[in-house]
Amino acid sequence: MTQPLNLDDALASLTDIQRRAAEWTDGSVLVLAGPGSGKTRVLTTRIAKLIRDTPEETFRVLALTFTNRAADEMRERVEALIPATSERVYLGTFHSFSAEILRQHGQHLGLKTDFRIYSTEADRSEIARTAISSDYGVQLGLTERDLRFLSPLQNAKSKLIKADGLAERYPDWNAGPAFEAFYKAYDARLLDLNAMDFDTLVFKANEVFQQFPAIARHVRTVHRYWCVDECQDTNFAQYGILHEMAGGEFNNAFAVADDDQIIYQWNGADYKRLDQFRSEFDASLLQIPTNFRCPPEVVECANNLIANNLLRSKDKKSLIATKSKDDDRSAIELLKFSTADEEASGIAEHISRNRIDEFSEVVVLARFRKQLEPISEMLTCLDVPNVIIVRQDEFQSAQFNWQHNLLRLMAHKNDERILATVCGEFERMFGNAPTISNVQELAETERLDFLSAWIKLASETATDEANTLVGLAEGLNQGQIDHLKFAQKVVDAFRSTVAEGFDTVGDADNNNALTDDISAWNSLSGEVVRSLGATLNIDAFLQELDLRSKEPPADPNSVRLMTIHASKGNEFDHVYLVGMVEDQLPSFQSLKKGDQSPQFEEERRNCFVALTRTQRTLTLSYADKYRGWSKRPSRFLTEMGLEV
Repeated sequence: MTQPLNLDDALASLTDIQRRAAEWTDGSVLVLAGPGSGKTRVLTTRIAKLIRDTPEETFRVLALTFTNRAADEMRERVEALIPATSERVYLGTFHSFSAEILRQHGQHLGLKTDFRIYSTEADRSEIARTAISSDYGVQLGLTERDLRFLSPLQNAKSKLIKADGLAERYPDWNAGPAFEAFYKAYDARLLDLNAMDFDTLVFKANEVFQQFPAIARHVRTVHRYWCVDECQDTNFAQYGILHEMAGGEFNNAFAVADDDQIIYQWNGADYKRLDQFRSEFDASLLQIPTNFRCPPEVVECANNLIANNLLRSKDKKSLIATKSKDDDRSAIELLKFSTADEEASGIAEHISRNRIDEFSEVVVLARFRKQLEPISEMLTCLDVPNVIIVRQDEFQSAQFNWQHNLLRLMAHKNDERILATVCGEFERMFGNAPTISNVQELAETERLDFLSAWIKLASETATDEANTLVGLAEGLNQGQIDHLKFAQKVVDAFRSTVAEGFDTVGDADNNNALTDDISAWNSLSGEVVRSLGATLNIDAFLQELDLRSKEPPADPNSVRLMTIHASKGNEFDHVYLVGMVEDQLPSFQSLKKGDQSPQFEEERRNCFVALTRTQRTLTLSYADKYRGWSKRPSRFLTEMGLEV
């Protein structure tokens, strides 16, 4: 279904049940929308209609989703239906919204508005190490051994478990007191750095609403209508934001969900949360089971499969296929191989032979990334362009890592860790750069911030090649006065610098990374500028940059390879689902829990999600042996109704 550009046309194109959802105004509702049912169209049409029907009003619509890609797509669709609506819609991820709340109100918790967001595991590990070695950490008796609490800390924050009294929550766990001490030291270190990590963003936003109900009341007043995309994926902390903001009073929440697509149970997603939403918000229920995406055979297999799950909403309707078959050939093909190596080469050859003019519409899905690598290698051997899609939290080249941290240093002028990266990457590029100690000494002597001191020293020693970047840093540092236009200036300045000099330094490996980073920057910076609109400034720009993945856009003519989790929200003409054996899909870990366990049912939902990505053909494959071990075909194949 293509998106009409006119709102009346968009409404007229909806089915009766879709239109009923899109025209829903007051009162909460849970919309159970299956894959390929047009839920994004329903959501965006509803938002546009709410705004168009209230031209004299000033309230805003709050729309929350899980990925920046989904938020960007929804924003573009709303803008296409009702141009110039940015002032009346907040459309972003739970993490972006949490960061926005903390920038406005975090001072109540001791945060400054220009806090930094740490987005990588390396960042979190470094924070933990410095927390342990800090005076406070030493006082609490922490040692390097306590780094083991980093992952449990992440889990505790996703469940809104606070540090105080944590040890008592685990009376039989000897490590409880040490965990509580680590938690306190870690948070103290974040506060010292004026920083947040991903889990702490959502945790602290909850804290703001809990401790200051007037702020939640203000949000309810300004945002008269809420829309929540993929509500089934909310963990305890994310749902907590809705709960705390509502304050037991708000009753205009519109949530779209599908409990058959819960594949983030490990992150706290739970099918019971939909019942909780209906109860807390007194929500009505609508179901949109119509599938416009998949061939009828695929819909039948998906229905057969998911019907085996018990942990789903009562009276959940099966998917209804509306698509007709392309031709007399079956849309589903099941391929069997003797070994994993033969599967990899067989899938690559099948794609090369049958999809030669459609590589951009082909995806290879697997439960785990390691299953994709041999297939990628075989595709490359056959000269089939391909890319494994993975999240990338930082730029990879010296040039863009330097650039990103230069921006961070402008916003956090005396951060030693950022300064270390700026100095290190500049030396990596040119071999002649100010040292951290020299910058710190000059800053102290002349009462300068680190960035100004770095610029002064770098300008004295820079080669002709380096002068371009030093000049860029100096110009941007002086231009920080014009705060609102600064981020756009950054975008424009770095684009021109890329053209002038970035490609003249570095070794071959770095320059390969540079090519990818240039592509990523051009795409990413444009997305950030469009998403922020009138709120564009350096702090908001950095926030969005830190929250978004830095991988380059895939070659439009390449085959994509991704995990099932990464595929959610996407659709392709031709889907290949590989490794359909016991221990892989379903996973070994879920089998250990038992075939009636929540973990096993989530594996079935993973398979369901994978099947329903396809628009034309579905190719399933398995092998008799993987790494020398014999494997049985996945029971999911039989549950689908396929002959193995």
